[in-house]
Amino acid sequence: MTDIAKLLGADADSLLNHKAKVSRDLLQLPGADFIDRVWTMSDRSPQVLVNLSRLYGHGRLAKTGYVSILPVDQGIEHSAGASFAKNPIYFDGENIIKLAIEGGCNAVATTFGVLGSVSRKYAHKIPFIAKLNHNELMTYPNQFDQVMFGNVHEAWNLGAAAVGATIYFGSDQSTRQITEVAEAFDEAHQLGMATVLWCYLRNSGFKKDGKDYHVAADLTGQANHLGCTIQADIIKQKLPELNGGFEALNMGGSSYGKLDKRMYSDLCTDHPIDLCRYQVLNCYCGRAGLINSGGASGANDLVEAVRSAVINKRAGGTGLISGRKAFQRPMAEGVQILNAIQDVYLDQRVTVA
Repeated sequence: MTDIAKLLGADADSLLNHKAKVSRDLLQLPGADFIDRVWTMSDRSPQVLVNLSRLYGHGRLAKTGYVSILPVDQGIEHSAGASFAKNPIYFDGENIIKLAIEGGCNAVATTFGVLGSVSRKYAHKIPFIAKLNHNELMTYPNQFDQVMFGNVHEAWNLGAAAVGATIYFGSDQSTRQITEVAEAFDEAHQLGMATVLWCYLRNSGFKKDGKDYHVAADLTGQANHLGCTIQADIIKQKLPELNGGFEALNMGGSSYGKLDKRMYSDLCTDHPIDLCRYQVLNCYCGRAGLINSGGASGANDLVEAVRSAVINKRAGGTGLISGRKAFQRPMAEGVQILNAIQDVYLDQRVTVA
């Protein structure tokens, strides 16, 4: 097992012993009985429950209520060359599936092209999450918009257990994206598939006075809440790094959204676990599982991945969805990082704050 405290170093005490501002008693926490305890009382069909059980029942975290997902859609989102130049084996999508299997993941989330190219070989070996829409960077000048690259029936036909989609909340195109994704998620549920929503923010106005409120707990939390409203079963969100987005965007006479000061005084602090706990609260108190993204690849990927997993788990989240930290390294190193993430969720000494 990974030595979590040693990897966290000077941050170990703060992260492993923090007492959360909002009690864990308000949350629907992950556990082996999560599907029975939470989802069986919902309107999800028996077939959706089967596929949710497939997601929660596969890989090293099977039957824990936690998930570790490998996402690789960067070949479209960031360009294939920029994404795979560090490790060219991943131009061949089969290696993406192999990494997810070797890494003990619950599922692999990737494009129609990748999944369709190998579906008969692997759909029964690891749950597929078929990503429906993408932002492509070939339009000149670049525009940032999520557009559909396939349809729900295609995802069902290639054996996907779930569909995934992104909404850029706050963008000029968000209303259309919300409508498209809501309709797609309804069709996915009718066909028995689970739904995963990347609840991202996108608006240049969210950067103000040198601070980037795209990763503010209050704004990302509200995006999560909107995602649950269109019946996402799992919410993907970036880890929050600060708070006060609504406050900052309402300064200088402008009017943006609505806030209550108790959002900041009673429901949160500036500690990373409390910031993430606020995201979980907005996921219907954890009824829709919160998975945080692993972020870009860098010099200290193992430490950063473990740190992110500790924050998510102790906040009451459901797991980590980490791609670039794994596939932009040799496969053996990628497997090591995925396993280290999973070790956090398997380690009973790392408790919910």
